[in-house]
Amino acid sequence: MKKVLTIAGSDSSGGAGIQADLKTFAAHKLYGMSVITAITAQNTTGVTGVVDLSADFVGEQLDAVFTDIYPDAIKIGMVSNENIIKMIAKKLKEYDAKNIVVDPVMVATSGSNLMESTATRALIEDLLPLADMITPNMSEASILSGIEVRNRDDMEKSAEIIGKSIKGIVLVKGGHLEDTADDVLYIDGRIRWIKGQRINNPNTHGTGCTLSSAIASNLAKGMTAVDAFIKAKEYLTGAIKSNLDLGKGRGPLNHLYNI
Repeated sequence: MKKVLTIAGSDSSGGAGIQADLKTFAAHKLYGMSVITAITAQNTTGVTGVVDLSADFVGEQLDAVFTDIYPDAIKIGMVSNENIIKMIAKKLKEYDAKNIVVDPVMVATSGSNLMESTATRALIEDLLPLADMITPNMSEASILSGIEVRNRDDMEKSAEIIGKSIKGIVLVKGGHLEDTADDVLYIDGRIRWIKGQRINNPNTHGTGCTLSSAIASNLAKGMTAVDAFIKAKEYLTGAIKSNLDLGKGRGPLNHLYNI
């Protein structure tokens, strides 16, 4: 059985973070492991509290995983402070980690800020260069590229700017476009658009976590990066189409709709 590791925060309501990741790994029939970076008090209406674990303990968790059950792919989500980011980068290099997917989680679906401002530079300088693929949404692409991303042209420009500074593939997600849900890939110096279906469902809590963990799952199975994304997008579309309706705010997806 292939093994996938999520390095991310805990979502007490189960819709995002490591809970979403582990459900996604299970839906792909893979063995899931987790290294927790932070504990959040959150639900479908917002985040009311965040407690970071110490960087040393994050490192201890990583040692425990890599020295025993070596992962075939890694998904990195919420990393909220500079010390944790630097520890993760150090351990990934130490253990020669492979198939790394970074979802630069900066703002929750509910609008709550999940990353300290000092962590952004560490993310860009220390973690993103190690990634095989990064998956920012339009607002995250704005922060990473330094330009405002509002439309398809902006998505292309931001993907190119970000892509020139890292070795990995840049996926800028178009879920916030008005008429479509098309996504853009910057790969090997070229732009490639992947069409997406816009679904009329307001319950989108954890979509970014779910997509990135599905991509990591498919990379662990040996797919190419493009195929891994296309299959992950199909899985995410199904999880949204299932129309699960839980909670008072933006509800979670049905991660196990295909089982």
